[in-house]
Amino acid sequence: MFFDNVAHAMGAGGQGAAQGPAGQLGAFLPLILMFAIFYFLLIRPQQKKAKQHKQMLADLKKGDRILTGGGMYGRITALEGDELTVELAEGFSVKVDRGYVAGLANPVRKQENKSK
Repeated sequence: MFFDNVAHAMGAGGQGAAQGPAGQLGAFLPLILMFAIFYFLLIRPQQKKAKQHKQMLADLKKGDRILTGGGMYGRITALEGDELTVELAEGFSVKVDRGYVAGLANPVRKQENKSK
């Protein structure tokens, strides 16, 4: 007798058949909204930033001041495909792969900070 009551209490009670496709969509709606929020707040801006970085790497030219991924500042003295020759100090040059350039160094901003 006890098992009949437990089984009845665990049953859906006829609601499962009444929900249909609209009820299933309602169950997935929070997941769909969470994916949309993650896409617009995290994934899309990250893709945009990666695209800008790739374009900056493609636009590097001789004479540009750069910051490497290792934190070294230098000036590009030669370009050979993906290999850059970077002058770190007068008379001291190293070769760096284009992919290890973190960004362009802005010498104007440094001069502004020194004058303050």
